[in-house]
Amino acid sequence: MAKAAAKQETAASRAKSAATPAVARAVEPAGKSGGVRAGYVKPAVPRPERLKPVVSPRPGPVELPNGYKPSADEEYMNPMQLEYFRRRLLAWKEDLVEESKQTIENLKEEVRDVGDEAERASRESENSLELRTRDRYRKLISKIDSTLKRIEDGSYGYCVDTGEEIGLERLEARLTAERTIDAQERWEHRQKQMGD
Repeated sequence: MAKAAAKQETAASRAKSAATPAVARAVEPAGKSGGVRAGYVKPAVPRPERLKPVVSPRPGPVELPNGYKPSADEEYMNPMQLEYFRRRLLAWKEDLVEESKQTIENLKEEVRDVGDEAERASRESENSLELRTRDRYRKLISKIDSTLKRIEDGSYGYCVDTGEEIGLERLEARLTAERTIDAQERWEHRQKQMGD
């Protein structure tokens, strides 16, 4: 009987502490505890809730018919469309990775075959161009990876600024598009103003 009363009292005190707003607690005075000054009160910070995806992620593997192309007649960003764009992005990424590997091999070979100064200057110019191309590929691969994450979380095909449909034509032309054309123009205009 005493145990039951103690459990009720403990549960009641937990419920009471959960019902009261989060209050910051004073920390230990400075010393052996880690160097925090006496009387410092740590502010209570609410935890942000996790955002839910716009559309539920695809349930599992989707088989695409040969020659499948997304159509405006279908439901926008249905599992087949998502799989279609996912495959295109993965193929593009694979091509970029392969070209990047080839660039590295070319640079290694050219270092070994050093000739006269004019040839060396020409090769350094070519190497600089190759390195810039490789950096561009690295950035594209990163953009593709973030786009693949958007497919997984269900937000692909929807504008990050407005939530509107980006549109199949725009996505076909630019697989990594994050904004509608209007939102992209506004974003670029803001970027230009900030840069000037």
